[in-house]
Amino acid sequence: MTEKLIRLLRILQAIQANPGISAKELALKCGTTVRTIYRDLRILDRVAPIMNEGYGKGYRFIGDFAMYPLDFTEQEAMLFCMLPALVDTSKLPTEFDSAYDKVISAHTKLKTRNSEIVENIAGIIRMGIPAYREEGKDPNLLIPIIEAILDGRTIQAQYHTLTNNQITFRHIDPYYLVPRDQRFYLIGYCHLQQKVRLFRISRFLDVTKTNAVFDMGDFNITQYMKNTWSIDRGEEHIHFKVRFSEKVAPYIKEEEMFVRPRMTDLVNGGLLFEVTLNSSREFLMWLYQFGPEAEVLEPREYRRQIRKQLLVWLERYEDEEAL
Repeated sequence: MTEKLIRLLRILQAIQANPGISAKELALKCGTTVRTIYRDLRILDRVAPIMNEGYGKGYRFIGDFAMYPLDFTEQEAMLFCMLPALVDTSKLPTEFDSAYDKVISAHTKLKTRNSEIVENIAGIIRMGIPAYREEGKDPNLLIPIIEAILDGRTIQAQYHTLTNNQITFRHIDPYYLVPRDQRFYLIGYCHLQQKVRLFRISRFLDVTKTNAVFDMGDFNITQYMKNTWSIDRGEEHIHFKVRFSEKVAPYIKEEEMFVRPRMTDLVNGGLLFEVTLNSSREFLMWLYQFGPEAEVLEPREYRRQIRKQLLVWLERYEDEEAL
């Protein structure tokens, strides 16, 4: 009876460690006949959700069923994974197969569950789609990117650079995912350019997680994005002073920003908004949406630049005959 119980447990462990294992392989592992394995599987089917995927495809568990052995560390699991390739297992005690299956079964189940969690997270994140692409045609590349960030692994990527319309192959150490508007950006070390870069997720055409491990070192994302309004990092040091009307002041106060502006309430209900940035383009684009409800006071050159832009727009819209 004890021998049969041990064999039943070994079958469960072997199926979990090797999804799709055949009855013949189970018989070899347990030192018995295929006929006995079939009989044992009928017994186990009453307590464990074992599924046969069809002729020649072997056995696996249905759903989240799993047997967990002792609390092995990741390093111990990795060591056992490597042992069959490093030693002649035929010269080891028969208990080695049992220990190996225990470790691999737990390791495989944990990895599978972690992958499912990442897939679920990536699945509920909605991003905008470039206008030139058809919806639903692209794979969700957030999955391998998130997995690589969590595992500290380098990714191999195919990336489309829009400025020169080139597709390049790169190795990137992924550090952080940064959301902006309907887009996601990846901050990571680019091996091709040998510096930390910012990549737009929608421009990745293919991403594969490698086995290469990376270390961020002393990289600090707060310092990296300091004085950056959104994504574009510049080398300038521009102090903007903007007056918002009382109509939009409440909305400005609750705006979620990545910089820390100084806001002062005005007597008329308006708001004085001051912020120091390293680039002007994205800030001005954000500012334009408020139209006449926002007035740039400083720097003076940007005030003149906006006035010039308004005159160009006015001239464009005054020419009705051009329609």
